[in-house]
Amino acid sequence: MLSTKDLKQLQQKGISELQFQTQIENFEKGFPFANLAGAATVGDGIVRFTPEEAEEYAQLFDKKRDELSMVKFVPASGAASRMFKDLIDVEQKYNASEKKIGFARITKCLDNVAKLALSDELNKILEKHGLEAKKLLQEKDYPTIAHYILQTDGLGYQSKPKAMLLFHKYNNEARTAFEEHLVEGVEYAQMADKTVHLHFTISPEHRALFQEKVNEVVSKYEARYGVKYHIEFSEQMGKTDMIALDKEGNIVRNADGSILFRPGGHGALIENLNALEADLIFIKNIDNVTTDALRPTTYLYKKALAGYLLYIQEAVADCLHQLESLSVSEGALSRIEGFASKLLNIRFSMTYFSRSMRERVSYLGRKLNRPIRVCGMVRNEGEPGGGPYWVRNEHGHKNLQIIEASQIDFNNRFQVDMVKESSHFNPVDLICGVKNYKGNKFNLKNYIDKNTGFISKKKQNGVEMIIQELPGLWNGAMADWNTIFVEVPIETFTPVKTLEDLLRKEHQ
Repeated sequence: MLSTKDLKQLQQKGISELQFQTQIENFEKGFPFANLAGAATVGDGIVRFTPEEAEEYAQLFDKKRDELSMVKFVPASGAASRMFKDLIDVEQKYNASEKKIGFARITKCLDNVAKLALSDELNKILEKHGLEAKKLLQEKDYPTIAHYILQTDGLGYQSKPKAMLLFHKYNNEARTAFEEHLVEGVEYAQMADKTVHLHFTISPEHRALFQEKVNEVVSKYEARYGVKYHIEFSEQMGKTDMIALDKEGNIVRNADGSILFRPGGHGALIENLNALEADLIFIKNIDNVTTDALRPTTYLYKKALAGYLLYIQEAVADCLHQLESLSVSEGALSRIEGFASKLLNIRFSMTYFSRSMRERVSYLGRKLNRPIRVCGMVRNEGEPGGGPYWVRNEHGHKNLQIIEASQIDFNNRFQVDMVKESSHFNPVDLICGVKNYKGNKFNLKNYIDKNTGFISKKKQNGVEMIIQELPGLWNGAMADWNTIFVEVPIETFTPVKTLEDLLRKEHQ
């Protein structure tokens, strides 16, 4: 039962009683597993460009880019605390006199701290406290080094967002992940008027830190590249927050009796994405950046994916204009069906071909006229991440989806067999076309599969709870988009999930 105070809290967040009740019901019934119909592979759901095709589509993008409005959308709300889990253990538990299994990797990383972009700033802080990194390492005083990387009397990295961490060291500067996205944006998101639009989703507690960094560095990069940056920040909207339940199934509340609300996960960002006005939207995670020397391949394939999207959009527009005609021929309809099947991965049921021509035209029009996403996929070499699959919906129709491990029933051996056949995974490298063939923006909230949320367990403030997340941004939140998967080189995927990752060659 909701009290008057509860109802007022819901109203302040913009959550209706019906939405609240739906969250309760989702906990009760859970979310169904994805019904995998097979792994998407090259030639069966994944497109592989030849080198010549990649160049051709990149050139198509360069040819048309001056006519386009573009924005680079970067989810950047997460804190870096998970990245420093091992370092936190070193600070709290490491004892040089004891040989403990499990510290080898992180201590080896600290032995090479001079190679990290943060080293110069760390050395300055250590000097202020009368310390020297070289001597600390000789004495194997890893906890002290860890302390000054993590805590606020040092670099404060434990509480900072990943965007604000120094990732790369150059001859005359070190750059944060945030700055590397500014640099990347110049190459493929620069518009005809020399503006580069970037949109970062952030946590409210980090807004001042982001604004401070903008004030500090943006003018430098504008002068260096001869561009003007337009940088926007947004936060997950309160109306997408979710309740949690305790072990007894009661709503978890704060100490003052108010309902504890948690962020709805990155699926909530479909609201932020829906608010953007652009012909093309590039989506890339905050930690997936490399150094200047290794960036050409990334640039080539970003442009190639964008060019392929433009090529597909033009073909879709031509098909839809034909379907609008009352005199569309059977032959033209067959060609459109072939295009939809081959290039848009739309699969037709056997009953489709028994329908009248008018019904087929109407069906095709609905299937073609929707948002399009072209998603880069890399070969799976052991990195974590969701993967590309053929999935059957509740009507038995197959379509392409990005599926996370939490959506898969690993107790079903047939589903597990399909996972074993998977050859690629999702590096979060998307180009989105969110306008229709007449130039009007789609309402992206109309294309969400609300049955693809997540339920998991979490401990917060000492309380064990069951939490719920909205359908993931590139999972259920884009489930009813037209989806195209394209293989991209592994060099374009350079994530930073741990401190040790910054010692990989792509970050040196």
